[in-house]
Amino acid sequence: MFTTGLLLVLVTMALALIRALRGPSLFDRILAVNMFGTSTVLGIAVLGFVTDRPAFLDIALVYALISFITTIATLKYFEYGSLGHGRRERDSG
Repeated sequence: MFTTGLLLVLVTMALALIRALRGPSLFDRILAVNMFGTSTVLGIAVLGFVTDRPAFLDIALVYALISFITTIATLKYFEYGSLGHGRRERDSG
């Protein structure tokens, strides 16, 4: 049953990858990459459960944090053109 779940997660990852490559806009592509990262976290957690290795949950949590920070940084970069300054600092100076 968990093997079937893992296969379905892999199908979801493939569909997210297709959407990331074919997305009509930049934000659709970023959302697809975020969905790919979330599916990866789920896949790592299921794989850890199937193989009876609880350390995989720690790896999945770290990957989730990295994926979240990467998504936020990418959105900030494309919104402001820089990761160092926000809109207020850029407009006033």
